[in-house]
Amino acid sequence: MFERARHGLYALLRVPPTPTPPAGAPGSVRVFRAGRNYFKLKLLAWGAGQAATLFGIVVSLSFLAEVKHEAERVQLDRQASAAVGVSNDSTPERPVTPAQRSRWDEERDEFWRDPQNPLGRIVERTPWWLFPGIALFEFGGILLFLTQLPLTYAMVRLEYESHWYVVTDRSLRIRWGLVTVREATMSFANIQQVTVSQGPLQRLLGIANVRVQSAGGGGSTGNPHEHKDDSMHSGVFHGVDNAVEIRDLILERLRHFRATGLGDPEDHRDSPAALVGALTDPGRAASVVAATRVLEEVRRLKAVFQK
Repeated sequence: MFERARHGLYALLRVPPTPTPPAGAPGSVRVFRAGRNYFKLKLLAWGAGQAATLFGIVVSLSFLAEVKHEAERVQLDRQASAAVGVSNDSTPERPVTPAQRSRWDEERDEFWRDPQNPLGRIVERTPWWLFPGIALFEFGGILLFLTQLPLTYAMVRLEYESHWYVVTDRSLRIRWGLVTVREATMSFANIQQVTVSQGPLQRLLGIANVRVQSAGGGGSTGNPHEHKDDSMHSGVFHGVDNAVEIRDLILERLRHFRATGLGDPEDHRDSPAALVGALTDPGRAASVVAATRVLEEVRRLKAVFQK
């Protein structure tokens, strides 16, 4: 059932399929995903938010129940006050003196003016339709809370599954996000630093973040559980359970990249293969020969002046 919900949500949000590997040899592609405990960390944050929402609902319902109880008590007091002095067929009428009526009015007014009973004054000024509307609002709030539980849980799980980390022998690609899909590609030619960071909860869960810093990137650090610290000069492998393996792999391939002089595809125009291709082209070969002769003449003149 969850698989069908996943495919339906992916289709609705138009989430692209698995990211294509960046530039590099096909046999060097390594794909990493966020660790299972990273999902538990996201689920913990989701549960804390839901618990806070439920607590707010309970507090508001308790307050509204107290207001309704006060309203019922006020209504009963009014009915009792109205019944005083009314004649009954079976009992003789007991006249109410003006002094008694005045004393009852003063007690009622004092009750409403009591600072310890603010609900009484609120209830006195409420219209009749307020409490039916509050009951409808309570029902709608509870129904909305229960409805959003499976939806927000699915969003948390799918956002966790949207983390893709692809490493080749020349570059790496990071993709994350569900509603807004972000994808960053970094070439080893620009990478300057690879670090591992781990917060207290991450240490408890056995996960960490691997930050890859490129030329021009600042040293700012943010919340390790959020993506706000990602920028155009850095990429973060969030919540991986093999951070040391990923760091060592990137550093090893970075050393190999620099030792062999590999570069981006556009840099291959200056490689030995590109020079051989230039020599096999008659037009470009003539230019190379002419440049070689000029270089030889310059060397001869330099040798003459040095004597």
